[in-house]
Amino acid sequence: MEQDLQARLDAQDKKLADIYVSIEKARKYFLWTLIITIITIVLPIVALAFVLPWFIKTISSAYSLGM
Repeated sequence: MEQDLQARLDAQDKKLADIYVSIEKARKYFLWTLIITIITIVLPIVALAFVLPWFIKTISSAYSLGM
């Protein structure tokens, strides 16, 4: 009886270790997904906030000199 209980506990320990490894892989996947999302969406929006005023100034000055 006690050996059966110990075998079940050992099997549960192994399954918990496997679950932990799986969860850590999922956590790393979500972390890298977040990082890539920030790089591909947020950084271009921030860059646009700096580039757009310069671009508008350049275009408006080019048209105002021609008139």
